[in-house]
Amino acid sequence: METSLIQNIFRVLLGAFMTLAGIGHLSFQREEFLAQVPRWLPDSTAFMDFVVVSSGVVEILLGLSMIFLVKHKVKVGIVLAIFYVLIFPGNISQYTNGIDAFGLDTDLKRLIRLFFQPVLILWALWSTGALKHLLTRKK
Repeated sequence: METSLIQNIFRVLLGAFMTLAGIGHLSFQREEFLAQVPRWLPDSTAFMDFVVVSSGVVEILLGLSMIFLVKHKVKVGIVLAIFYVLIFPGNISQYTNGIDAFGLDTDLKRLIRLFFQPVLILWALWSTGALKHLLTRKK
């Protein structure tokens, strides 16, 4: 699927963002990401840390895939969009439980954050050409 220069720039930017976020999971933002582990999951410290580390590894892999797997960008975009859907419960949990992290220290800030998840989903689909692919594919 052909994509424009602007789409490619945004694809690489999102890939870089995801890679940095994944690195943050494993190091300098680990505590912040722990705040987003849904509270309905087991509250064992070891389990919660496993969730953060494993999602960080996935984010690094998806980020690097967005940048380098150009021939598979449509598939990568779809997988990244699905990943954003799968991690959304963590954002909902942060909001409903009033957990401060990433500067989201009020209910209003946490609520506003929820509306950015669809933007990330669309960004992943649009920048990789996956959105056009999904809308135009034959049934």
